[in-house]
Amino acid sequence: MRWGDMRRSENVEDRGGPSGRGGMPLGGGMKIGGGTLVVLIILSLVFGINPLQFLGMAGPETGAPPPPAPQTTAPGSPAPGAPAPADARKDFSARVVGDTEDVWNALFKAMGIDRYPPTTLTLYRGAVRSGCGTASSAAGPFYCPADQRVYLDTAFFDELSRRFGAPGDFAQAYVIAHEVGHHVQNVTGTMQKFERDAQRLDGRARNALSIRLELQADCYAGVWGHFAQRRNLLEPGDLEEGLRAAAAVGDDTIMKRTQGYVVPDAMNHGSAEQRMRWFRAGLKSGDPRTCDTFGVAQP
Repeated sequence: MRWGDMRRSENVEDRGGPSGRGGMPLGGGMKIGGGTLVVLIILSLVFGINPLQFLGMAGPETGAPPPPAPQTTAPGSPAPGAPAPADARKDFSARVVGDTEDVWNALFKAMGIDRYPPTTLTLYRGAVRSGCGTASSAAGPFYCPADQRVYLDTAFFDELSRRFGAPGDFAQAYVIAHEVGHHVQNVTGTMQKFERDAQRLDGRARNALSIRLELQADCYAGVWGHFAQRRNLLEPGDLEEGLRAAAAVGDDTIMKRTQGYVVPDAMNHGSAEQRMRWFRAGLKSGDPRTCDTFGVAQP
């Protein structure tokens, strides 16, 4: 992916620094109420990790070194398996976010909406305090509707490759674009409607509704990818990387890997087939209207 040609967003906050430095006491977790029910359902978002793991010590620090010159390959280290430099990951993430801003701003105007209010990407290591409570990196990247921010421990990019078997820069960009998709849902009112409806449902029905929310964010990620492809920012193999990532974080894939069998009623993000299908739908159309996962009988 030619991510070095993307515009770098200014809406990036770096709270990087080794985990365990600084710190705050344990037990600063979320209060469960109507306003945060959506967080308990979707805070794990792409990766199916229980949000009740959100305990830990936050050590936010700022002042990361300036980013290097633009790159066009995945922000990795020359040594296989070694972590990428933090500044390269920051530059990569900021450029992907900047490109999503450009795409969604144009789409909002096309839909008759004055402007797209961008999210802020918060980078951290180890743990972070968000508007939705204290989150450990075990929860994976997430979007917090309370403060309208995307939170990302960039060490997860290594996890995405090693644990989920989905290496590559476009796989990483898919993760960011998915979280930005949740921001689009938030600013357009979809997430608020989801929260109201979810409060009236039992666990099984709530999981089914959550799947529709997640699949729409996958489709929105594909919409962004459509325009990246049209502007020749994608390289051979990038689409396959994104689709592989979508499949790798399907509920059934994760369940098979972690427990050896699938429990359909426990799914809340969608199967590998569903996630690939809706990501591909956005990639093909470039039109958010094709992402109406709530308006079809079976998503």
